[in-house]
Order: sequence, then C-alpha cells, then structure tokens
Amino acid sequence: MARAGLEGVIGQPAAALTRRLGAPRLDLAEADARKLQFSGRSCVLDIYLYPLSAGAEPSATHVEARLRQGGAAVDPGACIREVEGR
Repeated sequence: MARAGLEGVIGQPAAALTRRLGAPRLDLAEADARKLQFSGRSCVLDIYLYPLSAGAEPSATHVEARLRQGGAAVDPGACIREVEGR
C-alpha cells in the first residue's frame, strides 16, 4: 500500500513518471533495476523502479526525498508536488 502522497507514483513505469514529473536529471540502470532522480526548487526526489515479476517492466516501488541543501530527509509527497509545479 502506497504512503500518503505517493499514490500516483508507486506502481508506475518510467514513462508515466516522466510524463507526470518531466525529464529526470538522472536516469541510472543496473541489471533490471532503475533509479530516476528529479529535482525541485528545494528538494531532490529519487524513485526506484524494479520489475515485480520475471520479464515485467520495472515500476516504482520506493521513493526517497531530501533537501537540496544539507540533504535532510523531507516528505516525499511534498517533494513530488514541488517537482510537479516547477
């Protein structure tokens, strides 16, 4: 079950995330996993995508957010809203 504010992110493939959040500033792939990084005015958002079954397209399973200055953890839902509004 997705945490509050992450309902439209968790479970989504990369294409849906980039349509919603724009081009990522970082797109890393390792084996079948992928990390997309987006940034807002004050936060950085990392979204981790993994396939949920063999051969499936990776989808968002985990989200982390932090301040751009200092790196302290922030509410991922608030950071998503900030990234969407840039």
